[in-house]
Parts: sequence; C-alpha cells; structure tokens
Amino acid sequence: MPVWVVPVFVASAAVSLLASDQLVKALERVGTDIGAAQVLLGLVAALAADGPELTSAVTALLSGEHALGLGVLFGSNVFNIAALLGLGPFLADRVRFHRRVVVMEGTAAVGVAVASLLLVSGALGAVPALVLTLAFFVPYVIVAAVPTARLPLPERWRQWLSEALKEEVEETQDAYRPAWRANTRLAGLTAVVAVLIVIGASVLMEHSASVGGTSLGVPEVVLGGVVLAGVTSLPNAVAAVYLARAGKGAATLSVAMNSNTINVVGGLALPAVIGGFALAGLGGGTVFAGAAYLAMTALVILLAYRGADRGDGLGRGAGALLLGAYAVFLGVLIAVG
Repeated sequence: MPVWVVPVFVASAAVSLLASDQLVKALERVGTDIGAAQVLLGLVAALAADGPELTSAVTALLSGEHALGLGVLFGSNVFNIAALLGLGPFLADRVRFHRRVVVMEGTAAVGVAVASLLLVSGALGAVPALVLTLAFFVPYVIVAAVPTARLPLPERWRQWLSEALKEEVEETQDAYRPAWRANTRLAGLTAVVAVLIVIGASVLMEHSASVGGTSLGVPEVVLGGVVLAGVTSLPNAVAAVYLARAGKGAATLSVAMNSNTINVVGGLALPAVIGGFALAGLGGGTVFAGAAYLAMTALVILLAYRGADRGDGLGRGAGALLLGAYAVFLGVLIAVG
C-alpha cells in the first residue's frame, strides 16, 4: 500500500468532518434568519451533515466504483440507525416520541428504502426508482415546509398532521437553534466555502480509501460499507449523543430517517438517472447491504411504534437489538463482500 494513503485519508476525513460541522452551523444561521420552518430546517441540517457520505458515494459512482459507492450509502444508512436510535437509549435510558411521529417518519423512510432495494436488485430501472423515491420524499417535504392549514387536505388529515408535527417542531427548534452569532451574508459565504471544502476533502478521502483498499485486496462494498460509511457518518453519531441526552426523541428519529432518505435521493436515485449507471448485478454484497438497510429501517420503525404505543419509547432492550443487528450486518457484509 502506498505510504501516502493513510495520512491523506486521515487528514481528508478530519477536514471533511470539520467543514461539514461549519456548514451545518452556517445553514442553521441562514435558515433561522429567513424564517424557515423548524422541521424544514432540520431537513437542511441533515443534508449538510450528510455532506461527507453523500460526496464520497457520488464520487465513487462517478469514478466507476459502483460497489464502493453503494457500500458507503447503505453502510452509512445502517450506521445512522444504529448510532442514533440504537445508541440513544443507552445515553438517555429511553428515547420517547408519539406514534404519530413514528407513522409520519416511517412511511417516507420505509418507502424510500424499498425503492433503493428495488433499484440495486434490478427489479426497477433508474427512472421508475427515482419516481417511486420522490413519491414518498416530496410529500414529506411539502408537509414539513407548508403550514398544515394551507394544505389542500380534509380537516381530519390536517389535524392529524398538525399533531404529528407539533412534537418535532418543538424539539427541532431547540436541537437546531444556531449558536454561531454571525450575519446572514457571512453565514451564506461560509456555507459556500464549507461546501467546496467538504467536496474536495471527501473526494480525496474516497480516492485514498479506494487506493488503499485495492492494494490490500479489500472488496469495494466492504471498504465502503464498513470503513468509509463509519467515518463519514460521524457527524450523525455526534448528533445522537446531543439529542439523546437532551431527551429529544422525535428529533432523534427525524434526523436518522431524514439523513437516510437524503442519502438515497441525492446519492443513489438522482445519480443513477443522471449518470445512467447500471447498479444491478454488482454482486451479492450490494444487494445484501440494500436489504439490510430496508430491514433495519422496518425494524426500528416497528420497535418505535410499539414503544410509542406503550408510552415508553425505545428502551435499552430495543437499543441492544439494533446495535446487535448492526454487528450482524458488518459480519455478513465482510463475509459476502
């Protein structure tokens, strides 16, 4: 393995994560100043935190390393669930939320996960998979961005959505309250510079990891799903610590699900259509990673709904189950990759 690989990987990973943190803060400042809805602000912050993993996945796809890109994407999504919702109960004893929140978040999250698996398994082409993905994602964004009173829905549905959003709005208002004091113009400029740094550093990180993995004979999907996925998802792990300790269950669930959905939309569905990538037939490891992402999403939504129905949320038993499932995912991916 070339001697430059490890120092370049470590340095680029550190720069990418630090720039991603600054990007989140800058976008929070801009969003607050322009009066963006708090749930929508949470979506924007999740997108910024996903910068390293999104850039790494897209870079790998553009470089023709499709298995590496899918490994980063699916591995990051499984890691997010384990870190935010599996680790959370151990930091806060329990992660609580109302079942309306679980239904709203879970519907979009499971639908997008199904679409991603159908795409990588070859059951759906790139365009139909993108349409299916957007069919779940776009309504969620509209509901998050538009006041429920303005939605052209029956009153009963508007009331249900209003109650579902209420808990998230209250928690994300505190979770994404910007601590950085700067004017909007400076924050906007900082965001632009941070985006460029995140992209550049993530490209270097992906390239150095690819060179090192190839020289060591590590399969692409394993390199992406284990190494790059873990490193690029660290911002979400940090978010898990804060949100869980603050007792913000709805915000924790929202960040985890939004992060994963954004990864699929921006790192898989759109690139597959624009680049015309053939993502099916890359080997059992990629299909397994996609299936694991769907299974972990369904499992956490089921556990969350049952816990919300009982009023005790996700406890340490559920957290241990999710962390154990992640360990199994890593073991099987390494074995079949």
